[in-house]
Amino acid sequence: MANIYDGAFRTILNDCRKLIIPVINEIFGETYTGEEEIQFFPNEHFIDQQDEADKERITDTNFTVFGKTPKKYHIECESSLPDGRITIRLFEYDAQIALDEGEVTEETLTVTFPNTAVLYLRTYEKTSDKMKYVIITPGGTVQYDVPIMKVQKYSLNDIFEKHLLILIPFYIFSHEKSFPEYNSNKQKLAELKAEYQKILEKLDGLEQQGVIGAFDKRTIIELSGDVIKEIAQKYENVQKGVGDIMGGALIETSARKLKNEANKETAIKMIKRGKMTIEEIAEDTGLSVAEVEQLAKLQTV
Repeated sequence: MANIYDGAFRTILNDCRKLIIPVINEIFGETYTGEEEIQFFPNEHFIDQQDEADKERITDTNFTVFGKTPKKYHIECESSLPDGRITIRLFEYDAQIALDEGEVTEETLTVTFPNTAVLYLRTYEKTSDKMKYVIITPGGTVQYDVPIMKVQKYSLNDIFEKHLLILIPFYIFSHEKSFPEYNSNKQKLAELKAEYQKILEKLDGLEQQGVIGAFDKRTIIELSGDVIKEIAQKYENVQKGVGDIMGGALIETSARKLKNEANKETAIKMIKRGKMTIEEIAEDTGLSVAEVEQLAKLQTV
């Protein structure tokens, strides 16, 4: 089950990389603008084990943001109950990431640990706001916090106001405890479906404003559907009710894309004929004046 959620998290990060910036700002108090270059590194690491075959570890994220100074980040997505083993696993990842890129100069090894955080999809009473590393060395003790981001803490308004769009596929976790009620109460289920309809409308608005692209929107919707299908598999009405809304949005998005491509082809034909103004072509095809102007420029290249 966790693999579905981990996979969704890795997918949205790798396919919609710029969406991680507001999350980094939220967790670490950074002030990135979103224009920074982001470089991802391999997620597979091999942990050296004495007298045993090396153990492969796959991290959820391992990337560097090139702001005023480059900073390396490592964020894990977790849905399980905190049990201490997560902290051990995180440190293994961090140590291997640091060692993989370590530098040796005149018998001096320099390693840089990443800025690490955990995204908790479920929150329990014992879920802390942070983890802590305490590393005791012959040269002194080093300790620092590993912040925890709790998905269930963020309302829809928070998510959209702070542009934490990466959290949308996992927003359903905020309603998990109410699944039995939604499944048996049509009114309550209708309220949940209305909330997801609102999500789609807000995503449409962000696309129209140019804040996100069509691919970003489609990825968010598709992964939301995957997570809903997994988490609500014991609640048929919830799975079908909310899942159908997301599935319908995917079909509509595909149809809209096809229609837009057809409109562009028609506009190009009109431009080549040279009998209509840009404004007239835009009105007849449903494209914006800016889109038609761009198409016209491409025809003269």
